Amino acid sequence: MNLQESQILLSALKSNLAKVIVGKEEGIDLLLAALLAGGHVLLEDVPGTGKTLLAKTLARSLECSFKRIQFTPDLLPSDLSGINFYNQKTGEFQFRPGPVFAGVLLADEINRATPRTQSSLLECMEERQITIDGETHALAAPFFVIATQNPVDNQGTFPLPEAQLDRFLMRITTGYPSFQDGVNILRRFRENNPLEDTAAVAGPGEIVAAQKFAAALMVSDELLGYIIAVVEATRRAPGVRLGASPRAGFALLRAAQGYAVVRGRQYVVPDDIKAVAVPVLAHRLVLQRGPAASEAQAAELVRQVLRQVEVPAEAAAVRGREEA
Repeated sequence: MNLQESQILLSALKSNLAKVIVGKEEGIDLLLAALLAGGHVLLEDVPGTGKTLLAKTLARSLECSFKRIQFTPDLLPSDLSGINFYNQKTGEFQFRPGPVFAGVLLADEINRATPRTQSSLLECMEERQITIDGETHALAAPFFVIATQNPVDNQGTFPLPEAQLDRFLMRITTGYPSFQDGVNILRRFRENNPLEDTAAVAGPGEIVAAQKFAAALMVSDELLGYIIAVVEATRRAPGVRLGASPRAGFALLRAAQGYAVVRGRQYVVPDDIKAVAVPVLAHRLVLQRGPAASEAQAAELVRQVLRQVEVPAEAAAVRGREEA
């Protein structure tokens, strides 16, 4: 796949999403960038802002198998992974795959499940495989997890541990719609739900090809150094107990490459890194004041780091365009 083909694919996806989702253009760009980067997304927002609708619309736009799991405190790890059951007719054990064996998995209200159940996603999100009863099963590509979380309701919830948060490439928050977007939402959903008429516009092969194209985007050495400088600056920032890890630096690179493709470029510029830095890094930081007060503070801390770290000269930063 080349840049032109990727833009045709993204245009079709955006057009499909725009039929259902009103506004949220930046959130949609970040979501598509995460898809191209081969990462997973945590959609975190107050109730009723369209988190599940956005995830379901993207899933319907992709010609991939789709599974939705409503996370609850009584959900078991086997409810996600699947089980080996004894078939009395054949006299043998057979494997019954769970919802994780899907191209797109929607983990709705993921923080309502126990840490034990949440941890069942660690292996499949990171390694694209899952081990059940000592046997490892590979997951088909693409494998994209979209989880939703309500940040204001803490009754009956279990905060995601750092290891689980680190598996998400981005945490995206879109917020409330504007006044005009609110009017357009009422107008669009007044008679029927446009999601019901949404059809797939991209197949698994196209998504995998677009992911390979994004991963091959040229990034200059100066920008690689800039990424590491940003990551290291989060570790030295005041009030931070745990800064961004090397995995976070790699996630920032992949997200910037995906965002560059979404913006129609075949090379990464500093603005791509800045655009994805907060969604990629903020949820990975552990502040000294604890998780309850860390979300907004972590985002502001990343913005401060971006203001403080020197940006490479534009000519050097986009040198990859000439080398590609």
